[in-house]
This record gives sequence, structure tokens and C-alpha cells, in this order.
Amino acid sequence: MMLNRRAFLGTLSTAAAATLLPRLAWADESGDRKKGVALVGLGRYATSELGPALRETKHCRLAGVVTGDPEKGRHWARDYGFPETSVYGYDTMQRIAENPDIDVIYVVTPNALHRRHVEAAAKTGKQVICEKPMATSVADCDAMIAACKNAGVHLAIGYRLHFEPHTMEFIRLSQAQEFGPFLKIKGVNGFRVEDANGNNFWRLNKQMAGGGPLMDMGVYVIQAVCMAKAEAPPVAITAQFGPNTRPEMFDQVEETIHWEMEYADSAKAKCSSSYANNDTYFHATAPQGWVDLGGSPFFYLGQELHTSRGDRNFPPVNQQALQMDGMIAEWAAGKESRASGEMGRRDVTILEAIYRSANNGGQRVTL
Repeated sequence: MMLNRRAFLGTLSTAAAATLLPRLAWADESGDRKKGVALVGLGRYATSELGPALRETKHCRLAGVVTGDPEKGRHWARDYGFPETSVYGYDTMQRIAENPDIDVIYVVTPNALHRRHVEAAAKTGKQVICEKPMATSVADCDAMIAACKNAGVHLAIGYRLHFEPHTMEFIRLSQAQEFGPFLKIKGVNGFRVEDANGNNFWRLNKQMAGGGPLMDMGVYVIQAVCMAKAEAPPVAITAQFGPNTRPEMFDQVEETIHWEMEYADSAKAKCSSSYANNDTYFHATAPQGWVDLGGSPFFYLGQELHTSRGDRNFPPVNQQALQMDGMIAEWAAGKESRASGEMGRRDVTILEAIYRSANNGGQRVTL
């Protein structure tokens, strides 16, 4: 970023320069102005977590919303102190391009809508964050990555735990192989869905969610396994659906699913995700020790880190605030986020393989 900008751009073709300009402009900006974030979708996660977190962030602030309910949007404007002119509908998102107060668009809509809204966000020239899972298919992930690259904007996935201290220490231990490579891994994550109302309505709708607990809670287990293996991809997947104890509720998506991830170094990860039980657990064993992500490893509070060499615990943090500040700091430094669109695509590739195996009676799927 210390290079003379004119000299640098002069070495590029006109087309290449046009693609890079938004990123360079973002990284070159100076001053203490907080970046403006617009939330797309005002459901429970935006209302209960992201909105409040944006009151605590150091590098960004809530500057607008996109919603299908104009009155709800006006309420958010009054509550968070941004102008009502920064309330947009899904059909007017393109106008965000004209709003200099908005720098980042954060897509928080149901899974199947991610591609549509990320593509629309990219066209505005703003940086983009998309909630997990990135999409309901690898094809959609490819389209989202292409849209952001063509627009010259960054794309990050809302993997907040990459910025959470216990998880960051686990990642460090894995990459440094302080216990050797993790070869036996077990992970479980789920909660009991009691009804099909409220936020569970779209979770139980296959067209909107793309699947059941695997697409929701199982993504965290996949992420943790990939962290344990220093982000190496698995080489094969086998999976099977668990019993459906409430067919009247789970008539479109699975209630429980189990899968195993195999690695080139013979490591195996046995995993499970469910809407039948309140259960969360992650343990990894290596030749010289073990690591346990204790407490509530995948939730918003309650993380613990236990190892065969002692506990390594840190004070609680606002994970969403650290995530958004962290992503903005990475972009300001001219870097892609550690939770990039490519990482999101990798995880959707694994999700697709798990469903392919389970739908074919547990047949082993190579990657």
C-alpha cells in the first residue's frame, strides 16, 4: 500500500485496474471514520446478535438495513441512529451504491437466498459478508465468488469463531502440531427443535435451508475438524441419516445425521448433528496429547479449551463484534479475510458430499 498508486496502476491493463480499484480504494482510505455496515435481513440473528454487536465494534457501525418490512426498517433507523433514507427493500438494494455511508453489506437471509443477495451486494461495489453456510450448492458458491471478483470487492463468510480466543488458540495448536497431527476426532453439535414456528420455519424447509441440522449446526463441526487438520481438506466422506422420530415435523429435512471424514494421513473424524438433542462436543487426539473444546464450543458464549497439558482459557468476548472488526481490519490491510469465500465453498463441497453419501445408503464419496 506504500507503492505509488499511479505508478502501480500504470503497470496494469485497463481491465485489471478496474477490477482492483475498489480494493485499493478501501485499503488506501485514511482517517478514523468507522466503516458503515448494512444488514440484509432482520431476522433473529441480526436482531439479537449482529445489531447489538455493532454498538460495541471499534472499526464499524450500523449504517443501514435491507428489509421487506419498511416499518421495521424505520424502527431500526431510529434505534441505531442512521437516516431512514438508508432503509432499503430487497428490490432497491442497488441504490446502496449511491450511499457513501455504507461500506460493507452483510447478508443474513436464509441459506437459499444467499447467492441472490450476495450478487446484488457485489454490484453495489461494497465489500460483502455472507452468513454461513455460504450457500446451498457449490454452483451457487462459485457464482458468488465470481460476482465479487468481477466487481472487485472482498467476500467473507460469517465464521465468527475464527476470531474467538479459545478457537484461535486451538487453530494455533493445530497448525503448530504441538501434540503432533490430530488423528482421532469426534464432534457433535445440535439442539432440540420443539416446533416448526418462528425461526424454525425456514430451518425445516428444504428449499430455503438446503437441508436440516447439517446445514445449520453441522457446519460448526466441519469447521472445527478442518481447523484440527490445519485446513487440509478431507479425502473421503461416508454418512448416514439418523432415525426420524418426529416425521410430522421432519418431512422435508433430516432430524439427525452422522458422518465420517477421512484424511490423507489416515486421520478420521466421526461427526454428528441433530435437531433431536441438545448436545455439543469436540475432542481431538494426537500422538502426544489431546485437545477438548469444552463448555459450549460452537455457541456465542461459554467456550473453554482443555488440553492434556492443561487448560488454556480466556475472558469471554463479543464474538460478532470481533468478527466484523477483524474482517474490516484484514481488508484495510489489503488482505483477504481468514474466513474467505473460498473457505465457505470448501465447506459446502463437504456438505454436498455428506448428503450424497447419506442419500446413497452410506456409500463412500471421494473428494
